[in-house]
Amino acid sequence: MPSHPSPLPRPILLFAALALLPAPVLAQDAASFRQTWRGEFESSARKLVALAEAMPAESFSWQPMEGVATVASAYMHIAAYNYLLPLNIGIEAPAGVDYQNFEEAVTEKDQVLEVLNTSLDHVRQAVDGMSDADLSATANLFGRETAAWGVLFRLVAHMNEHLGQQIAYARMNRVVPPWSG
Repeated sequence: MPSHPSPLPRPILLFAALALLPAPVLAQDAASFRQTWRGEFESSARKLVALAEAMPAESFSWQPMEGVATVASAYMHIAAYNYLLPLNIGIEAPAGVDYQNFEEAVTEKDQVLEVLNTSLDHVRQAVDGMSDADLSATANLFGRETAAWGVLFRLVAHMNEHLGQQIAYARMNRVVPPWSG
């Protein structure tokens, strides 16, 4: 019996379908995009903050092995990119925010939570201030042209990548993610 190739995973099919839509169709549904994106962003943000709060303060210097990010530096990497990625769509970090040094400079739990929450608020304010035209504007992300909303998708994907890292770190430190029971 001949074998049949397995179907593409649904996320790939969805992305392919979205890529084929003309820009005006996407622009007409900017309010729906914004609402959907905000839901995904807030879900990830809540989990990141809840997990950071659940980790004991002494665990923030923990790393699984030499040369790998500590708990604190991994959270600060997320915070830094919450300032860095919006630069691709013309949104500057507030004056005095030195996000390039977060990973080395911010190591204590209370500091980490403050900087992480402030970076999440920066993203919220940035997106709230964007018009529908801003969301559809062209941006350059890692050398490729995309719409501004593509940069925002990348931001959430980046957060989720490191949320997974923090979940693994937490479990290695015998901390159960608060939402998983």
